[in-house]
Amino acid sequence: MFDDPLVRRLLKQTVVWLTVLGAILFLVAGTFDWPGAWVLLIESGVIGVISGVRIARHDPELLKERMRGPIQKDQKPWDKRLLTIIFSLCFLMPIVAGLEVRFGTSTMPVSLQVLGALALAFGFYVFHVVMETNSYASAVVRIQSERGQKVISTGPYAYVRHPMYGGAIAYFLGLGLLLGSWYAVGIGIVIIALFGLRAVWEEETLARELDGYAAYAGRVRYRLIPGVW
Repeated sequence: MFDDPLVRRLLKQTVVWLTVLGAILFLVAGTFDWPGAWVLLIESGVIGVISGVRIARHDPELLKERMRGPIQKDQKPWDKRLLTIIFSLCFLMPIVAGLEVRFGTSTMPVSLQVLGALALAFGFYVFHVVMETNSYASAVVRIQSERGQKVISTGPYAYVRHPMYGGAIAYFLGLGLLLGSWYAVGIGIVIIALFGLRAVWEEETLARELDGYAAYAGRVRYRLIPGVW
């Protein structure tokens, strides 16, 4: 496994990301006595690596695509601006949660924090299933003509048009709950709303530029949550 350069790159990026995230959480909180933060780091590391290694074996080209930066040359300009806002809010979530821990203003019941850990794991699971199903599940909005992108309508895509964004609902709500911060939950709701907006704009791009997408969207009624929207 470790002989694979792609896996080594994945592990390196994961270690760097978890180190940065851990530094933000504990430096802002001013303490290491924060169970929710430890659960977040362990859960993200273990599930993220297991999922990444499986994708590396199943679809290495997708993993390479996912590991590219969030701002890319052929990305839609509106998506660059929107992702900048989303990533800024993602950066703000652990800071806000850490400040609540530092000043003792967090009032989240332990039961909800446990629910947050479960929701986070479910979000990771949805992300993994989507990537196993859709080889074109890029992190940015662009048509991957170099990879012969086509419409995917199997697996979770048979029920909703943007299952990964559906998983993001569980992930970001779970993140705020796990960290024990109602303010972080509020930021997570804003991020979810922005992903909903992104889904609408992304569909406009796909309908114009990806053969068969308009017909697919006509068959699959819901965007994120079956029976809701």
